[in-house]
Amino acid sequence: MFKGTATALITPFTEDGIDFAGFEKLIEYQISNGIDALLFLGTTGEPPTMTSEEKEAIMKFAIKTVNHRVPVIFGTGSNCTKTAIENTIHAAELGADAALVVTPFYNKCTQEGLYLHYKAICEASSIPVIAYNVPGRTGVNILPETLKKMTTIKNLCGIKDACGKPEQIVEMAKAVQGTQVNYYSGDDDRVLLAMENGGKGLISVASNIQPKQIGSIVKDCLNGNFDSATATFEKYKDFIAGLFYEVNPIPVKYAAYKLGFCKNILRLPLTPMSADKAEKLEALMKDLKII
Repeated sequence: MFKGTATALITPFTEDGIDFAGFEKLIEYQISNGIDALLFLGTTGEPPTMTSEEKEAIMKFAIKTVNHRVPVIFGTGSNCTKTAIENTIHAAELGADAALVVTPFYNKCTQEGLYLHYKAICEASSIPVIAYNVPGRTGVNILPETLKKMTTIKNLCGIKDACGKPEQIVEMAKAVQGTQVNYYSGDDDRVLLAMENGGKGLISVASNIQPKQIGSIVKDCLNGNFDSATATFEKYKDFIAGLFYEVNPIPVKYAAYKLGFCKNILRLPLTPMSADKAEKLEALMKDLKII
């Protein structure tokens, strides 16, 4: 669906709604700095705290503002397969280029259930589907052998993998080699490992703040320039770590606020970054001359 870096965008909020002016600034910043795709309503965008009307407004705004300049991906997952299908069909109707579908959370289904979940969604969808494996949040882990089986599903174009286990990352990347399914790292701090093992890109939190620099790591890897990619990663690895001092998207929302893209507003149950950790993150940003 894409090769390179896709930003999992934050959602700028006002005290009583969506900050569309801030959203537009962020989108233009991303595109002008060479981002390869944009993901809206992913985990970083706080969709569990939004109304269906707000999600609809964001999707329509995204399609209009991006205007075909880069691929637009919408998060459409649910722990109800029927709902995920409906969400994905609607995203396609609004003009999405692809859908990101997280594993069913809370239900804790079997590996066969995962396979059948994605099979049903892909068969119903007119746009490509990217599976999203993030067991730390959902309680369900797509195993490499299941992913290998999933590569036979027509219309599954990729997997965003945030399993967090180095040995599994290697096996997951190998499982899709030679298939239509692209392996995308879902963790900024594991991007080099993913790319060294055949990954095609990164769906990134850090690129909200540094799209050009994070994007250059992935581009260098795709071009075989791993020494250059490693050097850039080493420069930014402490900043990347700082974006996870507290649960995502708390720190990246604070960093975006410091850059003037949005207010430092999150919706409960998420809360603004604690003062001590915010001070540490701000110091890292100053060291890198981000601010």
